[in-house]
Amino acid sequence: MSSRSGAALAGLGVTAGSLALAEAVVRLGGTGPGPVEAVAEAFIDRTPPWLKDLAIDLFGTADKLALGVGIAVVMAGLAIAAGLAERARRLRGAAVVVVLAVIAAAATLTRPDGGLAATWPVLACGLAGACALVAVGSAPALDPAWAMTHRKVLGRRQLLISAGAVGGVAVAGGSIMRLTGNAAPATAPAPLDLPAPVSPAAQVPEGGALDIAGLAPYETPNEEFYRIDTAFVVPRVDPATWTLRVHGLVDREVEMSLDDLLGEELVEAWVTLCCVSNQVGGDLIGNARWLGLPVRTVLERAGVRDGADMVLSRSVDGFSASTPLGVLMDDRNALLAVAMNGTELPPEHGYPVRVVVPGLYGYVSATKWLAELEVTRFADQTAYWTDRGWSARGPVKISSRIDVPRGRRSLQAGENVVAGVAWAQHTGIAAVEVRVDGGPWQPADLAEEVSVDTWRQWVYRWDAAAGDHRLEVRATGHDGEVQTEEVQGTVPDGATGLHGVDVAVA
Repeated sequence: MSSRSGAALAGLGVTAGSLALAEAVVRLGGTGPGPVEAVAEAFIDRTPPWLKDLAIDLFGTADKLALGVGIAVVMAGLAIAAGLAERARRLRGAAVVVVLAVIAAAATLTRPDGGLAATWPVLACGLAGACALVAVGSAPALDPAWAMTHRKVLGRRQLLISAGAVGGVAVAGGSIMRLTGNAAPATAPAPLDLPAPVSPAAQVPEGGALDIAGLAPYETPNEEFYRIDTAFVVPRVDPATWTLRVHGLVDREVEMSLDDLLGEELVEAWVTLCCVSNQVGGDLIGNARWLGLPVRTVLERAGVRDGADMVLSRSVDGFSASTPLGVLMDDRNALLAVAMNGTELPPEHGYPVRVVVPGLYGYVSATKWLAELEVTRFADQTAYWTDRGWSARGPVKISSRIDVPRGRRSLQAGENVVAGVAWAQHTGIAAVEVRVDGGPWQPADLAEEVSVDTWRQWVYRWDAAAGDHRLEVRATGHDGEVQTEEVQGTVPDGATGLHGVDVAVA
């Protein structure tokens, strides 16, 4: 390779081509995750809480896409470096490609759906890429003018680079499609035959949902419901082979198929879910109508032994959550959910079965793509995020948010509508108050309460005077707890403080 640009392109093309080949072999063979997915999920597993929060603050529910783009950029940089290294010294760039393959294979080995069978395509294709880089490096450069005169359009180097580039584009496109949930599985599962609930969700009364422009609706549409989880690629679970195993400190193990679950007496309930990474005033929260089997039903069937105080739920992708046993056995609607807002669960929200527990942050309760429930003790087991510095129990903290007006908006003097939502799951909201410029708290009007397990809309009619103003909101629960003004970050058990917006009134 005579030029630095040629060497860089050679490294990029060969690495992209070997990566594309490894992805194709793994996918066609069905041996496990592709190398890009494995590396991304291994990175997510090792992400410290502060970095996870930073990513969510910066990118929100697009954090997985941002990670994918970041990995692509880093891989491109390393591939270019490999090409330049091979130009500087024979076999040096090939060694970089081999090291990258070993790292990807090691990440694949650690995945729940990986293992030894999934590592050989990554290693083999990495070795092939290294050999190709050596071959390209030893090939003489092809003079473009001579090539056009003699009708030799592509030399060996150009052919390898072009093939690698095409493969790289293909694997990048496929990864992005799978990352965003747009890639269909080889055989799409048939729609679930959802039974009618034996206990339907409460009807939303006329005054339970306020019709105010800009205010979050009482029911969050499925496509707008927040998604925060550890899966780089949404797992595709075959409903025909799905099973739930209940084991641990029980008198008898229980195993259920999806048909078994759908044949049970299912109940429907409104439940608001909230992510522990939700900042004060954030939108990582949503309310939906869930259909499922009460978790206590299967736990009672298994027979919980004395001394147990926690249920460790695990997903098909290895995620786990530690849920206090007491909240799964009391009268709240903690569900093995199969439907969301009247339809089967979307893949990104846990199809075919997930856990929904009122009153707990999702990281200790809302396991998607559920595979097993292990009855155990907090003293004996830890979960995915508690191993990374988060609190083991995670009850949702009372909070409130202003949706209308948005911050920095210009308003006209006179009556203006201030509206938002407040929540204290499994306690319920008794009052919401608004204050202007740090003045006295004024009561807001509440929408009718549908359930103590959901958020509650509120509205305040504000007679605004000209000037710049600061609006703040706080909530009070049915238990008398008043939302604190003390500011705390999301780590280790959820953010606190008051949400406020600044507005200008003309």
